[in-house]
Amino acid sequence: MIARRTGWITAIAVIVLLMGAPLYLLVTNAFKTEDDILGSPFGLPTQGFTLDNIVAAATSTDFNVIAAYGTTAFLVVVVNVLSILVTGPAAYAIGRGVRRGHRIILLVMLAGLFIPSQTIVIPVIYVLKTLGLMGTIPGLVLFQTALTIPTTLFLFTAYVQSIPRELDEAARIDGASRIGTFWRVIFPLMMPAIATAVVLNAVGVWADFVNPRIILGPGSGLYTVTTGVYAAISKYSTDYTLVYSNMLLAVVPVIVFYVLLQKRIIGGLTSGAIKG
Repeated sequence: MIARRTGWITAIAVIVLLMGAPLYLLVTNAFKTEDDILGSPFGLPTQGFTLDNIVAAATSTDFNVIAAYGTTAFLVVVVNVLSILVTGPAAYAIGRGVRRGHRIILLVMLAGLFIPSQTIVIPVIYVLKTLGLMGTIPGLVLFQTALTIPTTLFLFTAYVQSIPRELDEAARIDGASRIGTFWRVIFPLMMPAIATAVVLNAVGVWADFVNPRIILGPGSGLYTVTTGVYAAISKYSTDYTLVYSNMLLAVVPVIVFYVLLQKRIIGGLTSGAIKG
């Protein structure tokens, strides 16, 4: 019994160490001078902690942090709205469907969960170029929305299936159409699942680096909070104080957002399994 407990504690400690090391490296280096960063990346600052790096990153003329926050927040809101509008009715149709075709559609959509977005970037670039959306915010919005659909559809479908069908029948007796039944009866009951999807999608969109970097491109002049890290990297040199400061400014909001809403995430993921 003691040996098993010791083994679990050791495993947890190793996991915490592996996951906490990058965060420690990020936080400490964001408040160190460049000499300290290059001399001892994992060590504490020898010249004391400084806020100059954060101030320089926030006021840099090469990278407008406020504009990047605005762009990223816009992406988060629009992607979530589009994702919910698309997957909500689809989840209702699939969740209430009894035919084999409904399950096949769900499985096909869920296949997107197992396809890394980086593997389809090249085909997406050709599609966006054809539509004239490459290097634009609308193009990135469409791609990010497509990436959120499998997870959101999975959450919504599971939750719809947990809602009693008697509610649909009662609404139809009162004269509601199928579309009206969804928006007036089922959709309000899906709020726990919607909240979970919003949080997961928001974290994913906010933290995404590769897709905005490729789709927006360096020549568009558009940055998200994550792609702004490149503002401190030039062809011949790298300002590590700005790199770590920009990364910290990008990461802090999403960490705070996730910590504050983690109970909502867990509740939304489990509520569909225990309802009904």
